[in-house]
Amino acid sequence: MPTEEIKQLRESIRILERKLGILEESEMACCGLTLAQCHALVEIGRAERLSLVDLAGTIGLDTSTLSRTVNNLVAKNMVSRELDPDDRRYVTIQLTPEGNRYFQEIEASMDAYFYKIYENIAEGDRALVLKGLTLLLDAIQESNCC
Repeated sequence: MPTEEIKQLRESIRILERKLGILEESEMACCGLTLAQCHALVEIGRAERLSLVDLAGTIGLDTSTLSRTVNNLVAKNMVSRELDPDDRRYVTIQLTPEGNRYFQEIEASMDAYFYKIYENIAEGDRALVLKGLTLLLDAIQESNCC
């Protein structure tokens, strides 16, 4: 049976999800990308080069769904696929120069947004907030539920 603290945790996470989801949708609308395309672009940009399977694991989507997303990014000249010369069954995905430009814009925009949030946290509480988020993410990972 849920305690008041668990209800408060659930409600806080629900509001956080909604606020961040709205932010992501509004930010990505200006780039002409779907949210899934944006997430894929960012993860590819951060890794520089990875396989579809690795990308699916990072994002948490199945490979068939993600394959369509990547196909759309290829069609928009945002990413390219390359066969591994040592194993032709293995395909890597990387950003094109155009994709890298979008990736840099997205990263800068998100950094600026989260900087504003961070600045609104009292300086003495910032480390506490970061520690709390780390603990929450670790607990989610350990629960194997999400």
